Amino acid sequence: MMNVSETILSRGANSAAAVLHKDTVMTYAELREKVAGLASGLLARGHTKGDRIGIFSENSPFFVKAYLGIIRAGMAAVPFPTELAAETFAKMVSEAGVKEVFVSNRFLKQVRSWAEEIGVALLPESGEEDLMGDPGLPLPQMNGSRDLASLMFTSGSTGLPKGVMVTHRNIECNSRDIIAYMGLSPDDKVMVVLPFHYCFGLSLLHTHLMAGGSVVLNNEFKLFPEAMLLEMQRKECTGFAGVPSTYQILLRNSRFRQMAFPGLQWFQQAGGRLPNPCIQEILSSFPQVTYFLMYGQTEATARLSYLPPARLADKLGSIGQGLLSTKLEVLKADGSPVAPESDETGEIVAAGDNITLGYWNDAVETSKFFRNGRLYTGDIARVDADGFIFIVERERELIKSGGNRVGAKEVEDVIAEIPEIIEVAAIGMPDDLLGEAVTAFVVLTPGSKITPKDVKVHCHRRLPAFKTPAEVILLDSMPHSSSGKILKPALKAMFERRHRSAVEIPSLAVP
Repeated sequence: MMNVSETILSRGANSAAAVLHKDTVMTYAELREKVAGLASGLLARGHTKGDRIGIFSENSPFFVKAYLGIIRAGMAAVPFPTELAAETFAKMVSEAGVKEVFVSNRFLKQVRSWAEEIGVALLPESGEEDLMGDPGLPLPQMNGSRDLASLMFTSGSTGLPKGVMVTHRNIECNSRDIIAYMGLSPDDKVMVVLPFHYCFGLSLLHTHLMAGGSVVLNNEFKLFPEAMLLEMQRKECTGFAGVPSTYQILLRNSRFRQMAFPGLQWFQQAGGRLPNPCIQEILSSFPQVTYFLMYGQTEATARLSYLPPARLADKLGSIGQGLLSTKLEVLKADGSPVAPESDETGEIVAAGDNITLGYWNDAVETSKFFRNGRLYTGDIARVDADGFIFIVERERELIKSGGNRVGAKEVEDVIAEIPEIIEVAAIGMPDDLLGEAVTAFVVLTPGSKITPKDVKVHCHRRLPAFKTPAEVILLDSMPHSSSGKILKPALKAMFERRHRSAVEIPSLAVP
C-alpha cells in the first residue's frame, strides 16, 4: 500500500491552491516539495519508521507541511491541542513517547519552557528551511493496515484523553468513503474552523486534499464569527463544516441567516447532536445548500455513518446508515441485533477498515471498546423499519434518577426548543433521595429574560415529571473542549464546587 501522505497529495494539480490561510496561498507543487523535504529531514536527523513526532500549532500551512511530512517519513504524527496546560502536555509527551515536537512561532515561547523541563526537543517553524533534507531520500516501506500515520488523542469529554492509533489504511479508507458520498472534487473549497488535532477537522484536510480541492483555514471563528463569514464570501468557499456549538454560534450570534453565499454548496455537521429545530432553521435559511448530517468517533478515524440529505425530511434525528466500507449494527447485550421498528435498544457496533487499532499503551481500555475486530461505541440506539439508526443516548450519559433511566439527549432536545437558548447540557448530579437529580445547564442569547422557572415549565409540558430538571442553572458560557464539545465533567465539577461553597462561581449566573 502507498504511504497515505502520497495518496493525499496525488490528485491536486501543481498550480492549484491546496491551502489558503489569510493572505497566504500554498499550491500543490509547493506543498509536495515541502512535505518531501521535511520527511527526508526527519530521516536525516536519525528518526526511524514508527517514531512519534508531535505538532503544537494552530491550523496553518506549517501544520499541514509538518503533519504530512511526518507521515511521509513513516512516522506517526501526534497533534497536540494548543489549549493544553503544561502538566497535560508533559503527560501526553511521555505517554506517547514523542521524540521531537514541531512548534509554530505563535506557541514557541510557551512550549519551549515546558520542553526544557521534560527534555523533549523542538522543531520550530522559524527553522523550517534548516530541516529540509534531500527529497530523493528512500522512504520506509509501509504496511498500511499496521503502521501508524497518527496518534490522535481523544477530546477527553468523558474522561482523560487517550491516544487512538490511526493507520495509513484507516485514513485512506475513511477519506475515500467520505469523498464518494459527498461527491468532492478539485472544485471544492472548504472553510475549516475546526482544529486539526480533532479528528473531524483533520478529516476535512484529508478529504479535500485527496480530492484535489482546497482548505481555507480560519482560527478566529470563536472570537469573530462575522469575520469568518465574510472570508467565506470573499474566498468563495463551497463548503462549511462544524460541530453543534459552531452552528449555534452562527445562528444566535451572527448575521449568518441574513447573509448570501453564492458559491456555497454544502454544510457538514458532526461531533454531537444539533437540536432538530436548529437544523430546520438552517435548512429554511439556505434551501439551496445540501446538509450532510454525520456520525463518527476518533476510534473510527473520523466517520461511521451519514444521513443522505434527501432523507432529512423523513429521517431527521437519525444518524443514517453505515458508510460504504463500514458495517454498522445495533446489538443487544447478548450480541443479537435489535428488532427493527420496536422498543428494543442496543449498542452501536462497527466494523471496517476505518476502525483503528485501539488505544496506545492501554490494553485495558482497548479491550473494553475493541473486540473481535469491532468497535463498541458506547452509543445506545434503535433501528427503524428501513434500517436507519437513531441514537437514544450515550451509555455514559444516562441519568439514573429515582429508579428511572433518563436520557440526557431527550431533555436537551426539549429545552433546545426554546428559541432564546444557545446551548444546553443535561447531567445527573448526586442526590440523597433520587441517586441522581436531572440538572440542566443553559446558555441564553444576550439580553434574554428567560428564567430557570420558564425552562422548567416548558419541560413540564413536554416531559414526564421524573425527566423534568430538578434544577436549571444559567451560565454565561459553556466549558468546551478545543474541538467545540461541551465538557460535562467540567459542568459537574462546577456544580459540586457551587454546592460546597457559598461563593458564587465566575461564569455561573444563578437566580
